[in-house]
Amino acid sequence: MNDLTAPHLKADILRHLTFTLGKDAPHASRYDWRMALSFAIRDRIVEPWFASTRKTWDTGHKRVYYLSMEFLIGRLLEDATINLGLRDMAEQVMADLGQDFRALVEDEPDAALGNGGLGRLAACFMESMATLGCPAYGYGIRYEHGLFRQRFEAGRQVETPEDWLTQRHPWEFERPEAAYTIGFKGEVVTRDGREVWLPGETVLAEAHDTPVIGWAGKWANTLRLWAAKPTTLFDLARFNRGDYAAAAEPETLARTLSRVLYPDDTTYQGKELRLKQEFFLTSAALQDILRRHLAGGYKVADLAQHVAIQMNDTHPAIAGPELIRLLVDDHGMEFDAALETARACLGYTNHTLLPEALERWATYTFGSVLPRHMQIVERIDSWHRRTYHPPHYVGIVKHHEVRMGEMAFVMAHKVNGVSALHSDLVQQNLFPELNALHPGRIINQTNGVTPRRWLKMCNRPLSALITETVGSGWEDDLDRLKGLESHVGDAGFLDGFDAAKRANKQALSDWIAQECGVQVSPDALFDVQVKRIHEYKRQLLNILETIARYHDIKANPGADWVPRVKIFGGKAAPGYVVAKEIIHLINDVAAVVNADPEVGDRLKVVYPANYNVSLAERLIPASDLSEQISTAGKEASGTGNMKFMMNGAPTIGTLDGANVEILQEVGAENFFLFGLTADQVGPRRANPDHARDAILASQSLQDVLQMIAEGRFSPDEPGRYHQLVHRVWHHDYFLVASDFDSYRSAQARVDAAYADRAGWLKMAALNTARSGFFSSDRTIRGYMKDIWSVASAL
Repeated sequence: MNDLTAPHLKADILRHLTFTLGKDAPHASRYDWRMALSFAIRDRIVEPWFASTRKTWDTGHKRVYYLSMEFLIGRLLEDATINLGLRDMAEQVMADLGQDFRALVEDEPDAALGNGGLGRLAACFMESMATLGCPAYGYGIRYEHGLFRQRFEAGRQVETPEDWLTQRHPWEFERPEAAYTIGFKGEVVTRDGREVWLPGETVLAEAHDTPVIGWAGKWANTLRLWAAKPTTLFDLARFNRGDYAAAAEPETLARTLSRVLYPDDTTYQGKELRLKQEFFLTSAALQDILRRHLAGGYKVADLAQHVAIQMNDTHPAIAGPELIRLLVDDHGMEFDAALETARACLGYTNHTLLPEALERWATYTFGSVLPRHMQIVERIDSWHRRTYHPPHYVGIVKHHEVRMGEMAFVMAHKVNGVSALHSDLVQQNLFPELNALHPGRIINQTNGVTPRRWLKMCNRPLSALITETVGSGWEDDLDRLKGLESHVGDAGFLDGFDAAKRANKQALSDWIAQECGVQVSPDALFDVQVKRIHEYKRQLLNILETIARYHDIKANPGADWVPRVKIFGGKAAPGYVVAKEIIHLINDVAAVVNADPEVGDRLKVVYPANYNVSLAERLIPASDLSEQISTAGKEASGTGNMKFMMNGAPTIGTLDGANVEILQEVGAENFFLFGLTADQVGPRRANPDHARDAILASQSLQDVLQMIAEGRFSPDEPGRYHQLVHRVWHHDYFLVASDFDSYRSAQARVDAAYADRAGWLKMAALNTARSGFFSSDRTIRGYMKDIWSVASAL
């Protein structure tokens, strides 16, 4: 993999410590050692990075450009050493230098460039593209603070700025020469028969490049993040007049653009900022793509032969109008030719069936911020109606809104869902009219995750057992995990599997005790639900069942209970009041349950704050049970479900998203299925009394809701959750009450299965053995073949 020797690595580290950081070893801090090691490892990435770039230029190979508002990349130090084959060497060299490699890894800030599955998927895709030798750029925003840092005060979520960039980021290269002017607002005038946009505001998008190294260090691609800079640093005349705040307005506008991921858009100002961010990312990326294309000596008319652009959700859907604007206004192409060129380049990945998540902009907002684009959107809409003659109005502009889902669909040559069920629902429920007009445009590409980070790196005990059992090479050919199946009847293998899980659970127990102040037993069943807090993901269903379990333990403490540790993790959007109430309830329940001596180790509830990639890497390998309990028909795919499966945690879940394919792969006997199906949800919801009927049919659920309503978990404020209880009784859109008893029954089956230790270990091991389909390498091969028409350059 790599010809670097330990003495060479040691010398490189000491050289960077002295000449890059200006420190000598006796006076170096942990930060200094981490940075020195990071720079030494980065040096080993630059060579394959340059070689990959040169080969792409020399061969004229088609490039993929992946546009995403989120790249949840996590810590990069250990990931880079794993892919370069240097992890063990780095650990030994640092030990020789008197440093703890693990402590250095955990000292690295976790880059806060994403929210959840969307951003983590983008990071997995970048790593898989590099592993497969698919020449690619990822384009995102270099958020100064990213998503907020979460902490709890008296059980309530409190948002504070994420500070990952207060330290130097050692993995990036600043590219001040790669900067583009981005305009907003202003007016459109006609000159010589052509439309000319005169922006009223401008900022610069400046590039910061992070190399992304693939497995075995054979290929590296680029993640290019844009930072907003002022076009004019400040107004000196105003400054000299003493108007200091006004003098700094250009800088303030720019910094605001790349400061925070997903600003609260409950205000007009927030909506405008979010639209500006999306255009900022997209325009900078497209200008960069066109510059690179022309630098290769190609004609703009041939763009689609050399360029594939993937829009990750609707956030970069402005790419259609903006690419047309650049081709027409800047490069003189005729409108119809520009439109066809743009469509041939663009692909759109849909990630949601929630109507509120398919962005819609008021035409006033859109037209004010992007007046030229409003003209182009209306012209695209008119062209589409004229060309395809929809039987009734299927429009991009409708009811004084610009609909970005429809925009992305119309302007893409391929639209893909991210699981088999989701892709069917995109055709049937989300875009039925457009699907009828454009048959075959919607295809499926089921999500995946990179096994290098999500098994090899984060679960060393299990990955060592896998290599010992089936040999090396599974890391980039995950189907080899099927070789484990023939060993699941072998007591020695199961003992090894048990020992690996136990080691991870012990490490997590120690961490929970230190960080959360809760003592949990590693012998208990670790039951984990970690994801964004949203009503459709139904953390509420989980905590209601937890309360029911607590109620039953209190009623019969002498019974033979299977001990449980219920672990939650995730953030609620700042403006999402109900999600924040659910967080508060979980923490209130935890406070009562964990302090109850009668319950003891039979039940613990733990909610570590600030869930992120690094915490996921700690939790997932230690998990016994994966909670994937969304209302059927609402989750597009999920990727956490794949990570849990890969790490030997059976799923308790509904037939939703990629759960359907997990069930197919692992077998019904190794999956705890419950709940209404997507086909049953609609008819159930049509009954206006569905929640009331379900509650009256379940004494257990009545007891739980009564305990909450009477303030058992909020004695200081008994009425705290009256609204939440009222919501379950009367506004249960996500069918928590309807699925409650089915969920409880599935949890009882979990208890019974876990009590049979050998049977449980076999089930867990089969989950790992049958997870090969869920490698993001398989997903990217599908994109390369079916959407991008690009071959490997390796």
